[in-house]
Amino acid sequence: MDEGLRKSHEHGSEILKLRKKTSKSNQKSLKFKNCYAKTWRNSNGDVVLGRTVFNHCQIVGTIAKRLIERYPETLQTLLFPNGSELAAAAHDIGKVSPTFVSKILIACGIDYKALPELESTSPDIEKQWGGHAGVSQVTAEEINCPKYIPQILGQHHGFKPPVEQYQGKDAIFGGESWFAERLKLVEALKASLNTDWPTIKSWEQSRVIGGLTSVADWIGSGEFFENPNDDWQPNIEAALNNAGFITPEIIPDLSFAEVFGQPGSTMEPREAQRLFLEQVKESGVYILEAQMGMGKTEAALYAAYYLLQTQQATGIYFALPTQLTSNKIYDRFNQFLDRIVGPNTPNRALLLHSGAWLLDKSEMGEEGRPGGSWFNQGKRGLLAPFAVGTIDQALMAVMNVKHGFVRAFGLAGKVVILDEVHSYDLYTGTILNELVALLRKIGCTVIILSATLNRQRREALLQQPSSSRAYPLVSASANSAEAVQEVAVVEPNKELVSVQITDNAADLIELALNCAADGEQVLWIENTVKDAQQRYLDLAAQARTNGCDIGLLHSRFIPQDRQANEALWVNRFGKEGWAERLNQGRILVGTQVLEQSLDIDADLLISRFAPTDMLLQRIGRLWRHADTPRPTTARPVCWLLAPNLETGLATPFADKSFGSTAAVYSPYILCRSLEVWQGASNVNLPADIRGLIDRTYQEREEVGQWCTLKDQLTQGTRYRTGEEALQNLARLTLSRTGNTLPESKADTRYSDMDTHEVLLLKSIRVDSASSSTRLTLMGGQQLSLPHSKAGLNKAEWRTLAVALHQQLVRIKPADCPVQIKTKELNKLGFGNIFYLGREDDGYDDAILRIALVNDCHELTSLDGLQVENKEYRTDLGYRVLTPAD
Repeated sequence: MDEGLRKSHEHGSEILKLRKKTSKSNQKSLKFKNCYAKTWRNSNGDVVLGRTVFNHCQIVGTIAKRLIERYPETLQTLLFPNGSELAAAAHDIGKVSPTFVSKILIACGIDYKALPELESTSPDIEKQWGGHAGVSQVTAEEINCPKYIPQILGQHHGFKPPVEQYQGKDAIFGGESWFAERLKLVEALKASLNTDWPTIKSWEQSRVIGGLTSVADWIGSGEFFENPNDDWQPNIEAALNNAGFITPEIIPDLSFAEVFGQPGSTMEPREAQRLFLEQVKESGVYILEAQMGMGKTEAALYAAYYLLQTQQATGIYFALPTQLTSNKIYDRFNQFLDRIVGPNTPNRALLLHSGAWLLDKSEMGEEGRPGGSWFNQGKRGLLAPFAVGTIDQALMAVMNVKHGFVRAFGLAGKVVILDEVHSYDLYTGTILNELVALLRKIGCTVIILSATLNRQRREALLQQPSSSRAYPLVSASANSAEAVQEVAVVEPNKELVSVQITDNAADLIELALNCAADGEQVLWIENTVKDAQQRYLDLAAQARTNGCDIGLLHSRFIPQDRQANEALWVNRFGKEGWAERLNQGRILVGTQVLEQSLDIDADLLISRFAPTDMLLQRIGRLWRHADTPRPTTARPVCWLLAPNLETGLATPFADKSFGSTAAVYSPYILCRSLEVWQGASNVNLPADIRGLIDRTYQEREEVGQWCTLKDQLTQGTRYRTGEEALQNLARLTLSRTGNTLPESKADTRYSDMDTHEVLLLKSIRVDSASSSTRLTLMGGQQLSLPHSKAGLNKAEWRTLAVALHQQLVRIKPADCPVQIKTKELNKLGFGNIFYLGREDDGYDDAILRIALVNDCHELTSLDGLQVENKEYRTDLGYRVLTPAD
């Protein structure tokens, strides 16, 4: 099959010509040059044969080579041994096999059985060995490719193919004759790229090259290379830039003030920032422990800037602890990028939009298109030079999860900033330790920020002993140094915070209302969304009667509502709201989102009790800035809603004890924390932080009920999985053997309650005349979702997908609408927009859930039945009602 076949197919005579060509030569296999890797849709809308396997592999190998060349030379040497581009190019050698060739011909409407070489082929059986990727792996093993190469080829679609029982010359792969063609293809690629197989030195290096291979394949399968009649070489650079693989121009020698200050500012780094910046001069692992509001984020970013301008890093990934974190961090990050990225950088606007990554503009092949598993901005951000994302996506770089190695490739060579590390549990901590070790070996600089890190966690992250008890503290483990450098920081204490504990919620409701009526800005933090929603309802009517404003922030709003809420309330409680702060008292109710990465400043803090490190984070939002305007009656007071210690020990799950908080945090840690806080009438920050943390978490022998709760922490209960099981579970996810987990089934932050994405819409109507589904969004906007991919062009699909992704909310399974069959959602066209899961991964029911919201805020299913006891309101978010409601 050559260029003539493609044209003959379009004229309806391809089978006759194929039969003539193959019968004359009496070959048992097709020539590799006559095997096709791709189909494409021509101007008439017909699916026809696209690029050959050889041509596609050439393109992918060249893309990989150009990607490597965009790294600084030192990182090229560290990450990519000579010949790495051949590993990428050879990914599809398994497409020179009878089953795949038959599939391609079927897709083009060609009767493959008319060819003698294929007449006995059964294309469907290739699922047994993971398709053409499995053939690539066994072929590489048969020709004795160097270590790691066969696995890289076999896993380029994200998972390990089940090929343990197969060999490259097996009859099901075409036997000796087809194997010989695959070998000829390999030799042709070596000649084309003028290289040989790379010698990969470590598992870590193989992860990076595996990711390079998949990403190069995605780009090489994108719209820049679809038309086989177009010359592909001129499109390489444009395709890389469009996919976001941009080498940014970094403006050199900017001062701290020029990066973070106002024009003309002479601001200097604070003492902790200065000492930290003195340590970060090369790649390594660096920890900055300092109190809330000290400027840890700016210290980390300026250190990253130094490494970028000295070409010791390729980009920045800012990893937040959870998706609960405010979107305001994106604004801060983008302002930083705007100062340091030069005007001549290609696609500069795309580069600076770290929040949404302009999903409607960039192109990365099938996996990165709407409906693909990597369209999600959280994943795509890992591959961008600069991005803010969650720790979850980074943790998957070391997990045995689909496309885990793509994440490793995306992070390689970057400055990876891990924010608020104190908040991770043992399960996540185990994976995090492995991630830090991996990052160190793939050319990254790891910067860890924490207000409340204990010594055990610090040593585990550094993988070296640590002895200092100073606070604030800089710990530096540079790659060239043998020992950790620990630098104590002397910081003046802020004003004393008064701490009061009560178990009377009614009294605190009255206090919040009275203080807000006096003009104070009151912050009330609960530990669950349900409790926060109820507290908001308890306060809202009376607050407004008193002339006060009130708001609610948590994770169960659709993005467009959450962004509007955050923009309003973070500004009101932040510096942007100072001019109007004294005009009105306000109450902001929320969950843990209010304790993380937010520059908000409250006059009064009321918090449901939580572990010590969480409480310290929350107190960091109280009287945060000395020059914030405040009513003369305001005092720095933190009220904690908690049971007495005896009740907490005896019945931690009771409503009059810790209640639902005991399902979020360990009762043992809650009681250890309460024991410390019940004796603290005042807190002096930062002086008291180290002592409070150490007294909470130091190991000790227990008796009585203390012993029971500690055993439950270790062994688990019906409410919570124990630490021993969590650690074993974490080790299992890190296993380099066994089956690859689908991404949606891989937990990075352990929770006994998983979550699913729920799409909320006002209405859905099938329009048979236009073969589309008519959708009404929550804001009233109407969209049309074609049932066929041909219904829109690629840019239109991306625009539609971005709009619909703004209607998603993540909900635990028990509170979700009913599951819908994947086939049903595909009929409605949703598979063109959302990744619904693949049957090969065990998904008969779609990952995505859908609910309609009526005018009474009630949720209904697609068939009009009410989803019992669930509603969505723009002021409350997604809410599960109780009979009392």
